[in-house]
Amino acid sequence: MQDNDKTTTPEQPDTFEVVEAEHRTGARHKGVYLLPNLFTTGALFAGFYAIVAAMNGLFEHAAIGIIVAGILDGLDGGVARLTNTQSKFGAEYDSLSDCVAFGVAPGLVAYSWGLSELGKFGWMAAFIYVACAALRLARFNVQAESTDKRFFIGLPSPTGAGLVATLVWLGASRGMDGNEISWVVALVVAGAGLLMVSSVKYHSFKEFHIGRVPFKVLLGVIVAFAIVFLDPPLVLLAVAIIYVAAGLIMSLWGLRKPGRS
Repeated sequence: MQDNDKTTTPEQPDTFEVVEAEHRTGARHKGVYLLPNLFTTGALFAGFYAIVAAMNGLFEHAAIGIIVAGILDGLDGGVARLTNTQSKFGAEYDSLSDCVAFGVAPGLVAYSWGLSELGKFGWMAAFIYVACAALRLARFNVQAESTDKRFFIGLPSPTGAGLVATLVWLGASRGMDGNEISWVVALVVAGAGLLMVSSVKYHSFKEFHIGRVPFKVLLGVIVAFAIVFLDPPLVLLAVAIIYVAAGLIMSLWGLRKPGRS
């Protein structure tokens, strides 16, 4: 007995793809934007490389990997805005990349360099940093549409990662064993983590846009690059400390102001 001609075949599942809805027009777009997500992937790779380098005792390379991840993370958002290729997928992917590059990687690098001999206190300090970085990113995603774009609430995760990475970079470049200053490393790592989930405001500098600038500004940028290259780990660590201190001072000043009026 033969079946009739109206045979049915099961639907074949589509290959992996992303479908994003455009809320304004109702149109649906398949695929993802390549250029900004390439920068995000680069940041993710740099964070992963930092972990691998730390496991092999290459702490300078590990710290530089985290710094490179920070540079690429700053570029992906700018590229997306300049090319009008912002998307929900890109934002989610960026957050996951940040959690690895600015959360897990700095925590593990710091633990491998200067916290392992503290035992439970060492991995607790590293875990506090990693957990706070994840919480910081989750809070940022939730509050992104409602907060003042000029300021970050809490220390930005790339800056927290930069603070930890430059400390490791400076120590490793001087031939220092991090376990010799393990309690200082623990204080910096845990402190950076707690600042990320604090209510301290930090300037975002997002009101400054790339475009035509006076000649003196270009000259200033060249001088700044020259200063950084004199001693990159020392200069970058100093910049990170100044940024952290500036946010704390601004917050303390803000708390004192209402009392004086």
